[in-house]
Amino acid sequence: MTEPLVHLEAQGVAVVIDPAGGALPHVLHWGAPLGADPGDDDALRSALSRQAPPGTLDAAWQVTLSPQEGDGWSGRPGLELRRGGVLLRPRWRVTTSQSTTDRFECTAVDVASGLRLTIAVAIQAGGVVRLEQRMRHAGSPDAPPVEVDWLEGILPVPTTADHQLSFDGRWTREKRPVVTGLPAGSTVRQSRRGRPGHDSPALLALAEGAPRWGSGRVWAAHVAWSSDVTYRVDRVTDSITQFGGGELLRPGELVLAPGDELVAPPVLFAFSDAGLDGIAAAFHTMLRARPRHPESARPFVLNTWEAVYFDHDPARVTALAERAAALGVERFVLDDGWFQGRRDDTTSLGDWIVDRTVWPDGLGPLAERVHELGMQFGLWFEPEMVSLDSDVARAHPDWLLHDPRHLEHDPSLSWRTQYVLDLANDDAYAHVFGQIDALVGELGIDFIKWDHNRDLVESVHDGRPGVHAQTRAVYRMFDELEAAHPGLEIESCSSGGARTDLGMLEHADRVWASDSNDPVERQDIQRWTGLLLPPELVGAHVGPSESHSSGRVTPLSYRMATSLMGSAGLEWNVLGCDDEETAAISRFATLYRELRPITHRGRVVHPDLRDPAWRVTGFVTEARDAAVYVVATIASVEDARAERLRIPGLDPARRFRVRVRREIGEAAHGWIAPEWFTRGEIELPGSVLGAVGLQLPTLWPVQAFVLHIEAL
Repeated sequence: MTEPLVHLEAQGVAVVIDPAGGALPHVLHWGAPLGADPGDDDALRSALSRQAPPGTLDAAWQVTLSPQEGDGWSGRPGLELRRGGVLLRPRWRVTTSQSTTDRFECTAVDVASGLRLTIAVAIQAGGVVRLEQRMRHAGSPDAPPVEVDWLEGILPVPTTADHQLSFDGRWTREKRPVVTGLPAGSTVRQSRRGRPGHDSPALLALAEGAPRWGSGRVWAAHVAWSSDVTYRVDRVTDSITQFGGGELLRPGELVLAPGDELVAPPVLFAFSDAGLDGIAAAFHTMLRARPRHPESARPFVLNTWEAVYFDHDPARVTALAERAAALGVERFVLDDGWFQGRRDDTTSLGDWIVDRTVWPDGLGPLAERVHELGMQFGLWFEPEMVSLDSDVARAHPDWLLHDPRHLEHDPSLSWRTQYVLDLANDDAYAHVFGQIDALVGELGIDFIKWDHNRDLVESVHDGRPGVHAQTRAVYRMFDELEAAHPGLEIESCSSGGARTDLGMLEHADRVWASDSNDPVERQDIQRWTGLLLPPELVGAHVGPSESHSSGRVTPLSYRMATSLMGSAGLEWNVLGCDDEETAAISRFATLYRELRPITHRGRVVHPDLRDPAWRVTGFVTEARDAAVYVVATIASVEDARAERLRIPGLDPARRFRVRVRREIGEAAHGWIAPEWFTRGEIELPGSVLGAVGLQLPTLWPVQAFVLHIEAL
């Protein structure tokens, strides 16, 4: 008797699974909901079948959740295993399965090897489909071990999906979108840096035609893992397209002995029939529904890196904190340079002890003063890294996460003269945790800026490649620090935006999107980081007029408008600001506090404009009764008369007041400026704003303004 289909439907998404009569199940549909009456199971199977019996095929009739060559699958296998160096070919038989309206789970065994594979498919908040897999070696104690080459999660998409979006980038220019036609065959995109990297794929999105922000069908996959990953597409001629990914493991890295279990990183899938904005909305909704999502308002921050660099002077830093508080700063973060011997970036990582030659009274007086001023106190650490010129490296050279021969190479190959500490080594872990834990308790630290400034190269733990074990140890330390200090928040920084994945966001509270505070670069870095992360989780600071990473000089109003698109703050020596700048910063801090309930809770939208000079990002409340739009240019606009800006998402039946919030300053423009813009205010129905829009002023290059829209 044919088993009934499993229908999962929730959050505006449907997944239909065929249990397949004891073999691994396969997904018949993932995407748009099918409604209360999806039809007869046999009719649905017939509608999606490839060939009627008694016809036979040399290819898979349907693709299972973990397809193998033995299934007639000619694409990349869903998993690859070896035993004794030889390819292992499991024959999975499902032993148990269970389902609800939004979750399906099954367990299959391979009798010959003793392996047990469990696969779960669940629809989460926002309609994000979470695919989890775990494999256990359940053989007898004397059974041979099994080496795992990969264990990846995939779902099908229609063959009408013919374009793909992923990302590339470099330091200070992360998240560069790469759109191509979907190639034929089985293709992979991988990262091998021990962290996702500045050139990380970030996610893989498939679309019907080139993906757009506001329209079109898009399917996206993200591997929620903070180191090496594989993204994959199988567009083979005799099957429906499959895509997804998983952790990239090096040969010999993960070997299962009897009793061992591998829990693969989850793969998260999102579907949208409303373009990339719909994909972003799905991931944002999922993240905002987490129990660990920050509930308090995201504070206005001052981080000291670009203010003092390594030049730590207690009196000057204290004065900086006092000026910050007067400007409306709510969190003060002391960056690199506070620990013993750390006068430049070539030494002392791993020795997390306050340098008493620079801070003779320790950091206690500064932390106390910051708290007296009503601000949170944050401190910079780089816990995964070590300098060879450090007490810990001299005492414990065996704690380095490297093949010992790696230290014999050209010294110029080690970024910033630093190496990686093996946190999967229990003693090394205890050393780092103990030093950080003591400082958090002693100083009442509210926030840790956790940095990670180099790739993992030739990582070795207990004689095997060590990236997997290192990543798990990092997750563990995040969790244990926050458990030991309730209320502590940790930011993930990795030379900027080299580790902003959703695996890290299961443990961190915020990310630093880029070491670039150049607002022109930041317009796109933040836009594309926001495809996964809502703005309240993305640090976005105002730097000085000349960017330290690009040398570009930009107006203060432009830098502030760009900062408003995220979790805002300052990366600037505000002691050197003149009266006009000081007043503008104070006004901006007030504006940020006023608007963050909208920008940090609303749906993010990107109206599609023809002219590539424009960058427009909107934030619309769930009730559709208010919005904030940041309108910017990154170059000169093409036409003497600019386009109209349609404002989507508002309630069309209500009337709205649109205001230009000029607290941050004026946006310079040419001779054409519409009346509503020069007046600074207009009232219109939501229907008109959405369908007709507003005539844009002919802004000069690198100018921006902020629109605040409220229902009357």
